[in-house]
Amino acid sequence: MSINATLIGQMITFAVLIWFTMNYIWPPLMKALEEREKKIADGLAAAEKAREELATAEQQAQDAYAEAKKEAAEIIEMARKQSADIVAEAKQTAQREADRIAQTAQAEITREVEQATEILRADVSRLAISAAQKILRQEIDESKHREILNDVANQLGSAS
Repeated sequence: MSINATLIGQMITFAVLIWFTMNYIWPPLMKALEEREKKIADGLAAAEKAREELATAEQQAQDAYAEAKKEAAEIIEMARKQSADIVAEAKQTAQREADRIAQTAQAEITREVEQATEILRADVSRLAISAAQKILRQEIDESKHREILNDVANQLGSAS
């Protein structure tokens, strides 16, 4: 065997192997590598997009939380104001009712005082008439008259 023929045979076999590899093995392998590279690039882009969306969503959540907190504070302030208004209105209503009751009581007291005065006048008139009748029935005697008047005065003193 000659070295030249072996070398030429090996070169031809190597050339056929290279041609076979370049035509049948290399294209699918390159296609698979390119697809894998594209999937990895798409995955990285999707991850970056998701990270940006997450940051945006977190910011929106913080904004919504701040807005909700602000609205809650406004609602609480409105409730406090309404409760203060209700308390003030209740106080005014109670004051008006107390004034009305006081006026009614004052009118009742005035009426009762007038009624008591009328009763007292009637009693005094009756006593005066009774005293006058006693005086007129008795004979005119100064000591007797004094005694009757003192008796009437005692009756007036005990009546009041």
